[in-house]
Amino acid sequence: MKKLFFTTVLGLLISNFSMSQNMDSYNAFVQKADSLYRTKDFIKSADAYQIAFDSNEGKAYPNDRYNAACSFALAGNSDKALYHLLYLAEHPRIKYQNYNHITTDSDLNTLHNSEQWNKVITLVKANKDEAEKYYDKPLMAILDTIYQEDQSYRRQIKDIEDKYGRESDEMHKHWELINQKDSINLIKIQKILDEKGWLGPHIIGNQGNSTLFLVIQHSPLDVQEKYLPMMREAVKKGNANSGSLALLEDRVALRKGEKQIYGSQIGRDPETGAFYVSPLIDPENVDKRRAEVGLPPIADYVSNWNMTWDVNKHIERTEKQEKSKN
Repeated sequence: MKKLFFTTVLGLLISNFSMSQNMDSYNAFVQKADSLYRTKDFIKSADAYQIAFDSNEGKAYPNDRYNAACSFALAGNSDKALYHLLYLAEHPRIKYQNYNHITTDSDLNTLHNSEQWNKVITLVKANKDEAEKYYDKPLMAILDTIYQEDQSYRRQIKDIEDKYGRESDEMHKHWELINQKDSINLIKIQKILDEKGWLGPHIIGNQGNSTLFLVIQHSPLDVQEKYLPMMREAVKKGNANSGSLALLEDRVALRKGEKQIYGSQIGRDPETGAFYVSPLIDPENVDKRRAEVGLPPIADYVSNWNMTWDVNKHIERTEKQEKSKN
């Protein structure tokens, strides 16, 4: 199982996914299925996924369908697991191609002796080869190095904070190092964007495409505002992810003193250290906006910070923040 491995194609699939009144039911059962998976109750997890899909006329986000296949496989229902994997591999607008992941995902080990499994793997490998046909491998290598530098130092933040404290000299020095790396990476990314435009996954792969966004997301406000229109156009052409664009839209809005749209930006209380969702417009309908760009429900998202989404508490906190500013 792997969460969010389909973020680069979700925006392209929104038109095929019913954004109806059934979304609440769909999201609720997917969330339940994920929770049951984490507690290793795979049979009930698989059942919850199926109920979610049935509530939306059999339609599902690709990521949810893959995770359902994992739950079905672990529950001993090979037929259902293979059905969902074949759907992902065969669908003309998905064409799942993560060969390295699917062949090493231990959740799917029980499927390996099936003839249908061989069909799935053959299709996935063909999809991968077709997708990589026009890859710019030298540029991908450059972007891979940038990606590793962007992410590796950020992965160390929690360990350093836990060990030395959020306001420690060690933490401040680490942020200085991150800022230095960001400045160097930004020069390289701006050169790529200015010369080649916002390249799509079909040229630089999914990770390379994500790297363009990550470096801009971590750049100064004036740089973000410069490339925001370019990313919007890239999303329209299928060269950038709508969910990533939503994160950049939110960050720019907050830095300009406005409220965010999708609830992607998390703040932290300087006194208590507690996390919270930064000020958000129309918080009651945030999940509808998130679904439109392929983002999961906000309750699922904030759980990554061990938070529970409470719209009334969010409204109260935002009102207090606005009063304190005035």
